[in-house]
Amino acid sequence: MIENNSREADILHEAYRRGFCDFYGRDFIVTPDVLIPRPETEMMVDAVLNLAGKSFLPGVRPAPRVLPKNPRILDVGTGSGCIAISLALEFSEAIVVASDISKEALEVAKKNAEKLGAKIEFIKSDLLDDVSADFDVVVANLPYVDPEWDWVDGKALAQEPELALYSGDGGLKLIKKLINQVVRRKIPYLILEADPCQHERIVEYAGDKGYSLVKTRGFILIFQNKKD
Repeated sequence: MIENNSREADILHEAYRRGFCDFYGRDFIVTPDVLIPRPETEMMVDAVLNLAGKSFLPGVRPAPRVLPKNPRILDVGTGSGCIAISLALEFSEAIVVASDISKEALEVAKKNAEKLGAKIEFIKSDLLDDVSADFDVVVANLPYVDPEWDWVDGKALAQEPELALYSGDGGLKLIKKLINQVVRRKIPYLILEADPCQHERIVEYAGDKGYSLVKTRGFILIFQNKKD
């Protein structure tokens, strides 16, 4: 999320007024049905590219590839589609699927995919409930804001859809549900975004379910199935 400051509401308002927002060097259509993409979320794209052995920074040697040559990637809670579309365009060998519970958000994501020329399958689903295929990696920027946090600027965030922002259980209700679903599917890698204040609880919960933390970077956590 954008850090709470006096400019936050202005930044969000301007993005909605213009009707688009930059993410990973591309302009994405945004409407009040989706969140405004944040710069820290770009690290989710970096994380997948790193697992694929691809360099995401000039002059930086890529890590060894751990994903298959043509991995299946699922973006859960895709919103505007910024993560899924960026992955499809940066990683042409990948098979990318994007899901969201919101029909309106999926319509925005589809428009962005068409506008930017990304080949993606879209599925309306509550997390993995209606997703049947197997995947090598799941990425998810789910609602994780606890409305009780005293640093949350509710006035600024009021411009964005509550469905995409807030979650119960200290903001972790949906993240925990997704972890449980990923465990049952035995998906090799899981990449999540969450506030750093939540990371310790997420790592503990995922660890108890059989997923070990590979790395954290900013708001991003990368997990691997210990049994993979």
